Amino acid sequence: MGEEAEERPLKRIAEAFHELDLAINSIKGQEESRGLDATRFSRACSLVSFLFGCLGIAFKFAELDYVAKVEDLKSASESIATLESMLQLDIDQDTVRKAGSHTRNLLRVKRGLDMVKVLFEQILVSEGNSLRDPASVAYAQVFAPHHGWVIRKAVAAGMYALPSKSQLLKKLNEEEATARVHMKRYVSTSASVVHYVNELFLTRNLGIDW
Repeated sequence: MGEEAEERPLKRIAEAFHELDLAINSIKGQEESRGLDATRFSRACSLVSFLFGCLGIAFKFAELDYVAKVEDLKSASESIATLESMLQLDIDQDTVRKAGSHTRNLLRVKRGLDMVKVLFEQILVSEGNSLRDPASVAYAQVFAPHHGWVIRKAVAAGMYALPSKSQLLKKLNEEEATARVHMKRYVSTSASVVHYVNELFLTRNLGIDW
C-alpha cells in the first residue's frame, strides 16, 4: 500500500468502488461483454483490508480470512481476465466448493465487502461514539449465519475491544464530515458490486449460502 493510500484509505476505498460501479454499469450496457475485470476487482477489494485491520480483535478472524482470499484473487487475476472466467474454470473442473477454489474465495470476499457496507450503514445512522452496536449488527447480519458457536462467542467478546468511532476516524485520517461522504459513497457503490457478484453465482445455480 502506497503512502497516499495510508494517508486517506477511506477515500481510496470509496473511489475504487465508484470505479467498479461504473465498470459494472458499462458491462450492463453491452450486449456481449467479457465480464468484470478481475484485476480491477481484486485491487479494489485489497484496499478494504486496511479497514478490517482497524477494527481490532473482534474482526481479526475476518481480517486474516479476507486478506488471504483477496490475495488469492489477485494472484489468479494475473492469468484469468474476468470474474466470470474464474467461476467458469472452477465449474469446468468441478472445484467450485473445494476449499481454496477461486469461486469459494470470491464468495467470502463478497461477504467481507457486504459486512463493511452494513457497518457503514449502521455508523451513518447511529449516535454516540461507540462502534459496538454498528459492528454487532453487521456481524450478525452477514457473518454470523455462516459461523459456529465458538467463533460467534469469540467475536461477541471482542466487541468490547473495538475502537471508538473517533479512534477509527483518526486511524482513517478523516474528519466525521468527510468520512460520512466516503462511507455513503461506498455503501451505494458496494451494493452494486455485491449484487453483481451474487448474480454471478445465482445465474449459474451455484448458490450463495455456503
